[in-house]
Amino acid sequence: MGISARELAAATPATRDRYVDLLRVASLAVVVLGHWLMAAVTADGQIGNLLAVVPELQLVTWVFQVMPVFFFVGGFSHALAHRSRPGYASFLRARLQRLLRPTMVFVAVWGAAALVLQLAGADGGLTGVALRLVTQPLWFIGIYLAMVAFTPPLLRLHERWGWGAFAALAGGAVAVDVLRFAAHVPFVEFLNFAFVWLAVHQLGFLRADGMIRRPALLAGAGLVGAAALVALGPYPLSMVGMPGEKVSNMAPPTLALLCHGLWLVGAVELLRGPGARLVARAGVWRAVVAANGIAMTAFLWHLTAMLGVYGAMLGFGVTLPEPASGAWWAQVPLRIAAAAVLTAGLVAVFRRFEAPPRPAPPTASGGPAAALGITLALLGVLGLSMTGFAGLLTGHSATLIAVPVTAPAAVGLALAGWLLVERAGRSRAGHGS
Repeated sequence: MGISARELAAATPATRDRYVDLLRVASLAVVVLGHWLMAAVTADGQIGNLLAVVPELQLVTWVFQVMPVFFFVGGFSHALAHRSRPGYASFLRARLQRLLRPTMVFVAVWGAAALVLQLAGADGGLTGVALRLVTQPLWFIGIYLAMVAFTPPLLRLHERWGWGAFAALAGGAVAVDVLRFAAHVPFVEFLNFAFVWLAVHQLGFLRADGMIRRPALLAGAGLVGAAALVALGPYPLSMVGMPGEKVSNMAPPTLALLCHGLWLVGAVELLRGPGARLVARAGVWRAVVAANGIAMTAFLWHLTAMLGVYGAMLGFGVTLPEPASGAWWAQVPLRIAAAAVLTAGLVAVFRRFEAPPRPAPPTASGGPAAALGITLALLGVLGLSMTGFAGLLTGHSATLIAVPVTAPAAVGLALAGWLLVERAGRSRAGHGS
């Protein structure tokens, strides 16, 4: 029998920064709601993007593209976690258990369903679209795994150089975009998956040590920088990826997205006082604790729920209105409510895999094996986010860092990596660990 959210909330130490937990839950909730809202499904089962149908709404992404906030919070949490468990293998295992266990269950369930559907020849229409799209949010898991992997060395750089370590990463992002857009160097843009997101993550280290003292300056500089880059440079207005665009601020990330991250981090830090007072309320804190306990499961399954709602509507002969029409907007609350209910049902089934396991004693050994393991895991998860589960029987592949990868190969990489980290992070009793 697990500990209830009420018991966990009551046992929270006074020193815990509850506002960070609130930001973690709120940022994932905004991402989920954004995905539900942006899906523009037509009567023939094709899925478009609302931001492409109504381009004026792209400005809204400057507030609601909140992935930088989640990665910022991750940096804060990883700094505290590593300082309490400095062994590399132990740190990786502790951080990855609640991330990879529910992810691998999600992959196993969808992989089995995809195989059955394709063997039965029932993978057309919206089902085929779902098989391609349902793994796309796994890119976030892959990037987060990389952040965990790089936490120990980057934390050491932070402890030595402070803002200088952040500046070095931001400078790398600037150099990449100069080489990309001015010198037209091929493939260099992919380096910004590291420079941009690790720079945002580094801000979390600065937050952990109380070094973000002028959030208004950070927010203002980020907002002005992003606006100038979009107005004067080759950067699009949208801070999320758009279908068919030549340049995306997200994939790979750009300097404009880094400025957007600075603006958001400064903004949430400006709201720290009111946010801390809100989450200090007993009822609010219990809700935050409960949501944190299921956040990853809900994130993994929220697209499944949304696609299930649209599939049910099409299956029951409900006419889907033209995206962005008055009738479409009138249906939005009902579709979101239905997706929320279905997500809650999926969470009830799969939440047990997110439950925190019993911690293993720390070990100073196993670092190289753990490093190999997390590398394989992040490559596997990123590969699967690109391939999807469509075309399992035809050998469909996608290119990951210049290497073609299929869905079965990606699953194998992720599983092997997870098992390596699990084994490396366990204490070797009786072996002098």
